[in-house]
Amino acid sequence: MMHKNIFKIATLFLLGTVTTQAQELYMPRNIKAAFANGTRALDGKPGKNYWQNKGKYDMTITVTPNDKLVKGTETITYTNHSPDTLKKITMRFVNNMHKPEAPRAGYVSKDYLTSGLDISLFTVDGQSYNVDSKDWGTTSDIPLKNALAPGKTATFKINWSYPLSKVSGREGQIDSTTFFVAYSFPRVSVYDDYNGWDKIPHTDRTEFYNDFNDYLLTVKAPKNYVVWATGDLKNPDEVLQPKFADKLKKSYTSEEVVSIANAEEMANGEVTKQNDWNTWKFTADHITDVTFALSNHYLWDAGSVVVDKKTGRRTSVQAAYDSKAEDFSHAATWTKLALDWFSNNWPGVPYPFSKMTAVQGFADMEFPMMVNDTSTPDMEFSQFVLNHEIAHTYFPFYMGTNETRYAHMDEGWATTLEYLIGQQQLGKAKADENYKKFRVERWIKDPSTEEDQPIITLSTQVSGSGYGNNAYVKPSLAYLALKDMFGDVLFKKYLHAYMDRWNGKHPIPWDFFHTINDVSKQDLNWFWNNWFFSNNYIDLAIDKVTIKGMTYNISIRNIGGFAIPFDIKVTYADGTTHVIHETPVVWKFNQKAINIQFTAEKPVTSMVIDGGIYMDAKPSDNSWKK
Repeated sequence: MMHKNIFKIATLFLLGTVTTQAQELYMPRNIKAAFANGTRALDGKPGKNYWQNKGKYDMTITVTPNDKLVKGTETITYTNHSPDTLKKITMRFVNNMHKPEAPRAGYVSKDYLTSGLDISLFTVDGQSYNVDSKDWGTTSDIPLKNALAPGKTATFKINWSYPLSKVSGREGQIDSTTFFVAYSFPRVSVYDDYNGWDKIPHTDRTEFYNDFNDYLLTVKAPKNYVVWATGDLKNPDEVLQPKFADKLKKSYTSEEVVSIANAEEMANGEVTKQNDWNTWKFTADHITDVTFALSNHYLWDAGSVVVDKKTGRRTSVQAAYDSKAEDFSHAATWTKLALDWFSNNWPGVPYPFSKMTAVQGFADMEFPMMVNDTSTPDMEFSQFVLNHEIAHTYFPFYMGTNETRYAHMDEGWATTLEYLIGQQQLGKAKADENYKKFRVERWIKDPSTEEDQPIITLSTQVSGSGYGNNAYVKPSLAYLALKDMFGDVLFKKYLHAYMDRWNGKHPIPWDFFHTINDVSKQDLNWFWNNWFFSNNYIDLAIDKVTIKGMTYNISIRNIGGFAIPFDIKVTYADGTTHVIHETPVVWKFNQKAINIQFTAEKPVTSMVIDGGIYMDAKPSDNSWKK
């Protein structure tokens, strides 16, 4: 609290030459071309010529637990909205990263490896293609017999199979009768306005980039296996016994989380219809992916939560887990809390989907309407991970960002939202402590400082700690610095403008930068250059303090370079203290050094620069004593 007549800030002086010349943002040639072609605009909005292609997927997938084989048939109705005539298509099958030949970021065990995708039928508009998938990586080009002209649609029919990896990471065998089936179908890769066909191979580190498609997903599973999936279950009465179908349907409007099926009911075969095979049908439209899990023994909880208070719209919350998992009995309740908080606080956009299911697995990974999280006896950490993965709903599933190239556009935001909801759930002090320990400290104390590459560096071109720092830590600090600089009200207004403009589309970093510039009516290129296009880090130092009477002038050097917010904690001779807070705007004109001058009404004995979560690489030079 500010105490009148004890302390007041007098003025702020800046060292060095003040320059007001506008800064430009670096753009690669392909990005410049997109702006020149009018698909993107310098005001941050989708350009007048913006387009994106779309597919409608009708898939039937069967999982056979005895041989752990996934078999599928699919029909893809793919429309070319681009101005280009497509003479080939690029198909993507992420699960081929399990093939021995596939590139990976690190060592994997033999149980991770599989033979990969086997395509037995491939037709385009009724014409048969002789496709040999044995030499496919995670992407493969297929020349079209008839080119696909702008505005035209082609129909693909594909039959395929692949073995589930015994090692379960983002997908695979969780246990002998529980499977998480993700990235499980061949898909048309993204063809976009700034890169053409997306051909970047997947590894076990990089994440994903998909079109917004419509899906009809049919899963065939043996009796006593429950299926949880992206989308709305369209036929509960056909796959569940009446008692359980009724409980599930009631849960859609229930404020209370209830048990849909417990361990005894699952073990006794009471839950599903007793057909040899049950056919589960799910639908989801304008979404970037679908996935599913199945088990014959997982427990099943469900309830619902109002995510849009204006309309009263509810979202189903569900959890599927082993009876031995201590934390997952709370998962549906934690999901309710997360969806409510994210919808009404940060980002403050109502959760856009009809369902969210938490599945106990091994991935700590997000999927549209689902998360696959590791079980742990540490309840605080388990809820923390769940919060992070659910936060991904907005980035990259509400905003179709390219995680493969620009991981900071989704991981940075999920890290920010995980910290903000942590403040509400744990208190600010504990959330700050966790954020510093789990996020910032790993970066700022890493001796391999050559890993301080610009955030804008393609995520495929950094690895190890460099990838983690660029994807999670530094962009989150940048977004929080903006929040500090604008204040909560304006920052949320500007963030919503970006999200409104690019919801359901494919933004790139420059669209975010230009949007915030546009809606704030400020040229913030100095900030974007400072945080996203530099090799900066965090290191402030008090250079000297000069005193004239009761006027104190503090010279501060920004050795690390990042434009961070910080506090100056002032201690007076009588033991009382006061705090001067500076937002990142203090660095606008000179990012290397500033003078801060204030007038005190009683003698000062010491001052300390405290960046809070902006941990200093060398805190020993952050203090001054008289």
